[in-house]
Amino acid sequence: MSILLVSLGFICCLVGLVGSVLPVVPGLIISWLGILLLFWVPEVEVSSSLLWITLAITLVILILDYIIPILGTKKLGGSKFGMYGAGVGLVLGLLTPIPLGILIGPFVGAYLGEVVFAKKASQPALKAALGSFLGFLTSTVLELMASLSFFVIFMYKLIQYRAVLF
Repeated sequence: MSILLVSLGFICCLVGLVGSVLPVVPGLIISWLGILLLFWVPEVEVSSSLLWITLAITLVILILDYIIPILGTKKLGGSKFGMYGAGVGLVLGLLTPIPLGILIGPFVGAYLGEVVFAKKASQPALKAALGSFLGFLTSTVLELMASLSFFVIFMYKLIQYRAVLF
């Protein structure tokens, strides 16, 4: 049973890392589930304090994930259409075979959202798209860093207890 929990936890941490940059996958929650699964492995000592702290970090970042792009967009005069466009642009950027599509997509999406749906002129739309993009990028990097930290914690514990697990 322990090997199954460790394997599922490892998969959760990997999927969480990938999901932290994909807007449709709750990456940080999945990464935290990896830590939770490791907590349930009897041979591995994971303190409940670590579990609660990582849960608190997860919840705070999930809240910030919605607030940061809004603040970036509002700060530079954007609308909700810019934020929606950035999300759609990210998905399309991931699916297109162009280099840096994951970075170009949200910016172009935010710009088009402002011009097409918010009916803004090019210059204000460009400024708003930049705000939306920077906010989106900031929250994505924050989530990626937390997911990576959870993966490092998972691997540290796995290496620490490898003798009793394998």
